[in-house]
Amino acid sequence: LLADDGVIFVSIDDNEQHHLCMLMDEIFGPDNFIACLPTIMNLKGNNDEFGFAGTHEYTLSYAKEKRLVQIGQFSLDEEELEGWLSDEYGYYKRGASLKSTGVNAPRSRRPNLYYPIYVDEDNKVTVEESVVALSDTEYEEVRPLTNGQEMSWRWSKEKVANAPHDVIVQRTDNGITLYKKQRPAVGDLPTRKPKSTLYKPEYSSGNGTAELKEIFGEKVYDNPKPLRLLKDLISLVASPGDIVLDSFAGSGTTAHAVLALNNEDGGNRKFILVECEDYADSITAERVRRVINGVPAARDKALKDGLGGSFTYCELGDPIEAESMLTGEALPTYSALAAYLIHTATGASVGQSNLASQNADGLFYTFDETAFYMLYEPDLEWLCSNAGMLTAERADRIAAAVSESAAKRAIVFAPGKYIGQRDLTARRITFCQLPYEMRRAAGAL
Repeated sequence: LLADDGVIFVSIDDNEQHHLCMLMDEIFGPDNFIACLPTIMNLKGNNDEFGFAGTHEYTLSYAKEKRLVQIGQFSLDEEELEGWLSDEYGYYKRGASLKSTGVNAPRSRRPNLYYPIYVDEDNKVTVEESVVALSDTEYEEVRPLTNGQEMSWRWSKEKVANAPHDVIVQRTDNGITLYKKQRPAVGDLPTRKPKSTLYKPEYSSGNGTAELKEIFGEKVYDNPKPLRLLKDLISLVASPGDIVLDSFAGSGTTAHAVLALNNEDGGNRKFILVECEDYADSITAERVRRVINGVPAARDKALKDGLGGSFTYCELGDPIEAESMLTGEALPTYSALAAYLIHTATGASVGQSNLASQNADGLFYTFDETAFYMLYEPDLEWLCSNAGMLTAERADRIAAAVSESAAKRAIVFAPGKYIGQRDLTARRITFCQLPYEMRRAAGAL
């Protein structure tokens, strides 16, 4: 189901992470491994674990075809960048004065750090006297002086020469003061490129619980995934028109994340959720309904007003298997078998309530100039009797009905027939024996 340029994320804990890696390597190939991302869910730690208070689980990421994959980058909002400035070399803050102070600052103690720095009218700096001498631009000479006393710079002449862009020039009535540009240490500044450790306060499991409680008004699910984590992962790999599949939907965070992203950027991402537990309707789908229509008690305005969108909720019926039908152990209802046959033959999903035998010959559906008939009752004795057989008389009535309608052919499902296929072909009828040839109709269209 994964697109050629698609990416899969799988959440796992320490116990099975190594087994999952081997399994994913076998399925996708080690060359399509993208990352194993430790995901911090509880920075305080789970104290009920042995030896160490566990703070994380893992998010494994693989590609179908890694060479086709593009991993996006995060945008940095104003709040995250508060206090930071930027230039062509990256982000920085104004650090301490470039002039050194303290007992070790005098020139006599650090003679190699006493030298002139030249500043031009555009506040560009240099320590190269030859540059100043050959330039048509006027430079001002700045030395580390305090009340006429010769001090020293914090940086060597070589460092200033190699990184003049890391010096901030501030002009005042008292002259020029030089400051260091303080570049961020690793982890100090949110980066656009996603980091290999997934950690943000919003990624905590507690946040996921609080978000779900805000929607339902009470705790209805243990350890739901946090919305921000799913939004960030989806935004990195899914374009605004892509489909996102969650095979273990749980509380429905994936659908919520897709709807939230669409609401924010006007995208048309679609989601498919699969959930086999009995809360699929009451929690998983109900969450999606509420975030679409709006949650009156929500603090977030977008969620309060409703994120918009729509979805279809479907339930799987009982399995229909030829072997079980042969033994009579599991005979589906007429409408359930009819819906299965229509879907198998045409790909259409028709509600069971819309399917029933419309006459004694078993007409139950018409699709694209094809009339579908089925002689069937969920009774093994009836199925073994002559009542369910396609006879010449029935075939004549069906052929006459087809010729009088817009249909051009008929497909008849029945346990058996008392007429040859040559005669049926002349009547534009294809016979499919139940339960053996339930799938044959698709090839007959």
